Amino acid sequence: MVDDERDGVRLTSLDSPLGDGLGVTKGDLVDHLDAFADRLVPQLAGRPLSVKRVRPGQQPFMQRDVPKGAPGWVRTVPVWSFGAHREVHQVLCDDRRTLLWLGNQRAVEFHVPFTRAGEQEPTGIVLDLDPPEGAGFPVVVRAAELVRRALADAGLAGAVKTSGAKGLHVVVPVHGARAEDAAAATRALAARAARLDPELATTAYIREDRHGRVFLDSTRAGSSTIVAAYSPRIRPGLPVSAPVAWADLPSVHPGDVTVTTARQRLGDGDPWTALLPDPQDLPADLVAEGHTIPVARVQAMHEGRRRAQARRAEAGD
Repeated sequence: MVDDERDGVRLTSLDSPLGDGLGVTKGDLVDHLDAFADRLVPQLAGRPLSVKRVRPGQQPFMQRDVPKGAPGWVRTVPVWSFGAHREVHQVLCDDRRTLLWLGNQRAVEFHVPFTRAGEQEPTGIVLDLDPPEGAGFPVVVRAAELVRRALADAGLAGAVKTSGAKGLHVVVPVHGARAEDAAAATRALAARAARLDPELATTAYIREDRHGRVFLDSTRAGSSTIVAAYSPRIRPGLPVSAPVAWADLPSVHPGDVTVTTARQRLGDGDPWTALLPDPQDLPADLVAEGHTIPVARVQAMHEGRRRAQARRAEAGD
């Protein structure tokens, strides 16, 4: 097994398969993270990190609590986990050394909140565009243009990147907004974009209500996270969440940028930082409109219960 040491971090089994069916080695992952450390770490620094890890012979799993046996120099921050009903200690990946250590732990996906540790105001909002089953990527590109128009109509601008899976993320840097107002603005933007072409896009959270349309997901707000630009995703070949200029969207093939091709395709610069606009104030009318729109997950939960009751009543007739 090939071992190495970089920045004082011992890297082990670099020539071994990273995980089942991924088609890359652990070394491919570590080399990608190392090559993009100068661009990836600034996105992660100061933010409680959630990572998705793989191990051969096991299903991928999300990890928020720092693994046992972590080196003493790995910085963490205590965060209350509503899912685990306890406090966990999430890693703060503030430097290359921590990133390499995480790579050696087979951490593939790097998910960050929009709020830095110890702060309350989010630094951005995001719309996650999810294509319907069996649809090609061009339909997501068309939906992204709806979001871009809705942003422009509101006096805002955003940058776009592939999700690393089948969809796109439209990210809007903001400042001076409360978390609940940022979440409301995200809902309003999704609704405005869907109204521009209701045959193409929808905000329906319940899958069966989407009817073959692109889902404009506005729920990545509050304590939710987004996968960082340049982060790999756990799919065959390890595709990467890659920045895209709006003008280049029609020619994009999401699976082309992977951990083994990213350096060649994205170069040595930092296109994500270059594409992101400066932080913006959220318009008051957008926030106000958003506060009239129910939170999608809550609305879907109530609707699911209503439908279940209706089915039970119908079965009892």
